[in-house]
Amino acid sequence: MLSIIIPTKNEEKYLPILLSQIKKQTFKDYEIIVADAGSEDKTVEIAKREGCIVVKGGLPAKGRNEGARVAKGELLLFTDADNIYFPENLLEKLIEEFEKRNLGVASFPIYPKGNWFDKIAYWIYNKFVKLTQNFLPHATNSILIKKEVFEKTGGFDEEIKIAEDHELARRAAKIAKFGFIETEPVITSARRFEKEGRIKTYGKYLLAGLYMLFFGPIKKEIFDYKFDYLKNSKKRDKI
Repeated sequence: MLSIIIPTKNEEKYLPILLSQIKKQTFKDYEIIVADAGSEDKTVEIAKREGCIVVKGGLPAKGRNEGARVAKGELLLFTDADNIYFPENLLEKLIEEFEKRNLGVASFPIYPKGNWFDKIAYWIYNKFVKLTQNFLPHATNSILIKKEVFEKTGGFDEEIKIAEDHELARRAAKIAKFGFIETEPVITSARRFEKEGRIKTYGKYLLAGLYMLFFGPIKKEIFDYKFDYLKNSKKRDKI
C-alpha cells in the first residue's frame, strides 16, 4: 500500500483539486492522510468528506511526520496541497520505477503553473536534480520513500526553517539508494512566486541551496521564509 501524506492549512481551494488528481490515478492501492494545522476554512470538512484520514499537523515538517505515524503503507508519498495536476499514470509509473531500480527514496519532475521564467527555472532545476542524483540528492515539494527508510532517518527535522525536504532526502540517501524518476511532471501552483515576487523567492532558494551545501541544514531564521501555518492555529485545536 502507498500512503499519500498532505500537510494543510486553509487549503479549501487547492485540496479538492489535488484529491481529484489522486483519485483519477490508474494505481488504486493507496490511502490519503491529511495533516491539518488548524484550518479555519473547509479544508478538514473536505478531507473527511473525500474519505481521507485526518490528523493534527503543524508546520509542514511536523505535519508530514504526524501523517507518517499513522500511515499503513510500506511506501510514503509526501506531496504539497497546492499540486494541481498529476499525470494519470504517475503513481503507477513511480512505484514501478522505484521498485525496478531498488530505490529507498526518490523525487521526480515538478513544474509551477507560472510564466515562462518559472518554466525555464524549473527545467534547469529538474535537469540539475537528474545530473546530481548520485551524489547530491534534491527533493522539493514531493518525496517518495520507503516507510522503513523514513523511520530509520527519524523523519523530517522539525527544527529546519527551509528545505527540510532536501535535507531528508540527503539523510535517507546515506542508508538507501536515492533516485530521480523521470515522469511526466507534476504541476504545482505559482502562488508563492506571485505573493512574494519571483526574484525574491528564487533568490532565497538559490542562497538556501548554497548554505546547505557549505554549512548544512538551515536552522536559523536567516531567509525570512514564511509558511503562515501556525497563525491563529490555537483557535482550532480539534480535528
